[in-house]
Amino acid sequence: MIRRDLDDVDFIRANLMGPSSIIMLEELSKNLTLQKGMRVLDLGCGTGLTSIYLAQKFGIAVFAVDLWISATENYRRFREFGLESQIIPIHADACHLPFAEQYFDAVISVDAYQYFGANEQYLDDHLAPLVKEGGKLAIAMPGVKMEFDGVIPVELQPFLSLSEVDNQWHTCDWWRKLWEQSPNVYVESVREMRCFSKAWYEWLQCNNDYARANNALLNADDGKYMNLISLIATKK
Repeated sequence: MIRRDLDDVDFIRANLMGPSSIIMLEELSKNLTLQKGMRVLDLGCGTGLTSIYLAQKFGIAVFAVDLWISATENYRRFREFGLESQIIPIHADACHLPFAEQYFDAVISVDAYQYFGANEQYLDDHLAPLVKEGGKLAIAMPGVKMEFDGVIPVELQPFLSLSEVDNQWHTCDWWRKLWEQSPNVYVESVREMRCFSKAWYEWLQCNNDYARANNALLNADDGKYMNLISLIATKK
């Protein structure tokens, strides 16, 4: 069997679920020290592209967790890359993770954390306990340049629901304040990512209805409101 490679643009575009998770992870991981032999949780891995990238580039053991995509489906993809012994596919809810405390050297989550982590409880109750002392928590996700405070800008109203934005999309300052409340982590950085245009461009090239619909959203936004945010912390 010929093994796939992440240089296969058609394969990547066929498996994207939003702005390119690979491009976001490339930027995020530049600020991390990931070494062979580490155990890393890829939380909300989607179709497993980020897990494949982590396993190939860094030689680490990746636990690929997602709720929407089945473990069997992801396992088939991992086998295509010859990574079935290096990536463990798991179907699980982010609020019911089946791992021992202090099990992971790092937790990485790309374009997923906003769905379950935008509250005061999640970090301390569900995620921080799984990371070793000195381990890293690294998040990349969609955000906004200003809090909408219950009012979506007129340009974006045809594309976004108020519940979606208020419950998921927030500013760098909002996320920093949320994580700095935690007694379990030290926040190293929260910032706008530089890869916004590149990550969204790759998604908009995909041949599916979701990507085509997002093209109108990006045109309406025109660089005014939306961004991508990276958040990196160390477990105390």
